[in-house]
Parts: sequence; structure tokens; C-alpha cells
Amino acid sequence: MAGQNYSMVTEFILVGFSNFPRHLLPTFFLLYLLMYLFTLLGNLLIMATVWSERSLHTPMYLFLCALSTSEILFTVAITPRMLVDMLSTRRTITWAACASQMFFSFTFGFTHSFLLMIMGYDRYVAICHPLRYNVLMSNRGCARLVSLSWAGGSVIGMMSTLIVFHLTFCGSNVIQHFLCHVFSLLKLACGKETASVTLAVILVCVSALMGCLFLIVLSYVFIVAAILRIPSAEGRHKTFSTCVSHLTVVIVHYSFASIIYLKPKGPHSMDSNTLMATTYIVFTPFLSPIIFSLRNKELKNAIKKSFQRKFSPLSS
Repeated sequence: MAGQNYSMVTEFILVGFSNFPRHLLPTFFLLYLLMYLFTLLGNLLIMATVWSERSLHTPMYLFLCALSTSEILFTVAITPRMLVDMLSTRRTITWAACASQMFFSFTFGFTHSFLLMIMGYDRYVAICHPLRYNVLMSNRGCARLVSLSWAGGSVIGMMSTLIVFHLTFCGSNVIQHFLCHVFSLLKLACGKETASVTLAVILVCVSALMGCLFLIVLSYVFIVAAILRIPSAEGRHKTFSTCVSHLTVVIVHYSFASIIYLKPKGPHSMDSNTLMATTYIVFTPFLSPIIFSLRNKELKNAIKKSFQRKFSPLSS
């Protein structure tokens, strides 16, 4: 805008939990720290168990290891910074650090969605085309699918970050969030391009997420149809039990995501928005290893065997 002077923004201030009563912050800090550590340890335990147990060297558990990796990296990209800011009086983040956090959170978040989609496809092939499973889900094919998931997440992360940080940020540098959230940042941008960039980011994110969800739902439509054709109730239960943990994680993942991104507009306070955001950022990754460990009988038994070998006294 000609004739007006703007000071270019070189750092941002993350509001985060600063509006909460000070006496509550240590409680929130301890709660989220414990959930963060459990998320890391739980996913590392899953990865170590799959690595050590030869019976788990199958495509389903290869995808589970990749999912655990993306979950660890997603939480590492966001939660430590949130915890530090929670007890800090200085909550500034540089322009470069903010761009990096957005890139990594988008990359690992979308990689997570792509991997959930591939795991749904894996269950579809195993149940609907069991005779062709070893051909369709070979080691090379699985590695290619995992690589495509990481590549897809990286492309969306890079595109979104470049689009947003191509804008000019001037005036206010206060982000009404505890991370460099894309829509909170877009509110601080100035210039005529802001509206078109916002629309472009929404289209990219929604198209990717809804595309993954549509393919997962489509996979389960065919899976349910195949299960209903199994004559015995025991056979139907046994077949469906292989899908329960994945389906539960998908429901949790998309339910909490919809709470944040699809919540109706209204007089929500900053405090309620912050707490709702933590359900997806902290609580969903916390639940994932619990669900896979408890709902997957084969993995649960492998974890028990691993603990027994390490901690039980050697038999004579």
C-alpha cells in the first residue's frame, strides 16, 4: 500500500497458554510432559518390538513402524516448544524457526494421514485378495508405498510453507496459538494475495485429508462386504479383529482433527481453542501407541514375550 510505512516482522510472539491462570500452568506442564514422554516411549517400544520379533516382519508392522516414526517426529516438532513456552515469560520465535516448525508439522502430519491410508489398503488386500497378497504387498512394494507417503507429506509441507511465508507479515506479530499455526499466521499477513493464499492452503490441506479419508472408507466398504460373506461368526470376528486397531486410530485421528478444523464458528475463547488444539497435537499421538498395543493381539503378545525375555530370571 503506497504511502504507508510498515515494519517487517522478523519474529513472532506465541500467545499459547499465557492467558491461563499462572497457578494452573505447572499442572498443565506436568500433564503434557508425561503424555509427551509416554508417546515417545510407547512408539519406540512398538518399533523395537517389531524390529526384534521376526514373526512381525510383515507389511502391516512395517507400516506401523513408519507410522510410529512419523508420530514421534510430529510431536518432537511441536510439543517441546509448547512445554518450554508454557513456563517461560519470553515466548518469541524467529521467522525462520516458525517456518521450520510449520514445514515439519505439515510434513509429518500429512505423512501420518498417508500412512493410515496405506494401512487401510494393506488390510483391504489381505482380506479381499489374500491369494495375491504376497505379490501386491512385496517388500519392495511396501518400501515404495512408505517412501511415497513421506514424499507426499514433504511436498505438501514444502508447498504450504512456501505459499504462506511468501506473504509479507507487517504490523502485529502476535500469533494466537502455541505453535506456528497456518491460519493464525495468515491473519497476520498483509497484501492483496492473502485471501487467495488462504483459499489455496485450505484446498491443498482439505483435498489431501479428505482424499485419504475417502480411500480409507472405500477400503473398509470392500472389507466389510468381504467379511459378511464369511460363513462362520468366528471367522468373521477373527478377520475383523485384524482391522480393529487401525480403524480405531483412524476414527480418533479424524475425530480430533475435525474438532479443530471443522468446529463451528462462534464465541470461542482463546483458552478453549488452545485446549481443543492440544487434543490433536498431544492427546491423539498419546492414544495411538496405547490403541495399537492393546487392540492388536499379536503385537501385545510380542511385547509381553520381549519383556519376559529381558526382565524375568533365566530358567535353569
